[in-house]
Amino acid sequence: MTTALAPTLSVADRCDRCGAQAFIRARLAGDTELLFCAHHGREHLPKLQAVAEEVIDETDRLVEPKEG
Repeated sequence: MTTALAPTLSVADRCDRCGAQAFIRARLAGDTELLFCAHHGREHLPKLQAVAEEVIDETDRLVEPKEG
């Protein structure tokens, strides 16, 4: 699994399952790409990791940094 330092997914990227903002991108063989929101990404992540060539998980962007 890969976590990018700078976001690669934008608000224009939408979950293939429900249309919400995508935070997980899975690249499969043959240049096929699947996008998932955090909810559906967590649901499918174990299967995606088994078959995907690359998984980009940016769900950490959903957590606000703690001040202090």
